[in-house]
Amino acid sequence: MALPDIRALTFDIFGTVVDWRGSLIREGQALQARRGGLADWAALADAWRAGYQPAMARVARGELPWTNIDGLHRQILDGLLPRFGLADLPEAERVALNLAWHRLDPWPDSLAGLQALRQRHTLATLSNGNVALLVNMAKRAGLPWDCVLSAELIGRYKPDLMVYRRAAELLGHAPGQVLMVAAHPSDLAAAQRAGLRTAYIARPDEHGPGGWMEPMNGLVPDLQADSLPALAALLDE
Repeated sequence: MALPDIRALTFDIFGTVVDWRGSLIREGQALQARRGGLADWAALADAWRAGYQPAMARVARGELPWTNIDGLHRQILDGLLPRFGLADLPEAERVALNLAWHRLDPWPDSLAGLQALRQRHTLATLSNGNVALLVNMAKRAGLPWDCVLSAELIGRYKPDLMVYRRAAELLGHAPGQVLMVAAHPSDLAAAQRAGLRTAYIARPDEHGPGGWMEPMNGLVPDLQADSLPALAALLDE
């Protein structure tokens, strides 16, 4: 199903393009191999991610000054380490572990799908992740973005509608000429309210095999696919 007059695609990143959970488990296991000890890295990854939305909400409510995602991730991590038997983790190791979010691996279909989509469309990130995080991730993983856009540039976090509208403006397009691609219905619902078109990509393994998936809650996206190459095929029809 082709959509008329789509000029650019903007992408959620964590969970949509990259496997945050599997990557954090890998990083944690590598740390454990270096220093010994035991930790439930799957549970730590889940708890770390679970702190993400509440931390951004505190910024949105003015309870915290503007803090980028690296800063919020570090605050969450410091709060979690004692629970997982890692209260004595040295500062250098904490810094390195926090930067694991800069080293997330793409889903197996992501690179091929993005390359196919880029043949006809401008591709940009539209993530709450900060610019340095997104650039470092793209450099390491070979993610072929034409432009790196972040909520950090706007000073607000998704799902604030200004983030989506400002992204379209920065790309030089009307909101309806931009297709927001995400695995999270709440992100797409906000993009729709901001006037963007939407594409839902199912990522059933985001929270581990058989794990939780965010419900659609009545969302009707413009397009729906189970991979990024499948989305490229839909846009080419």
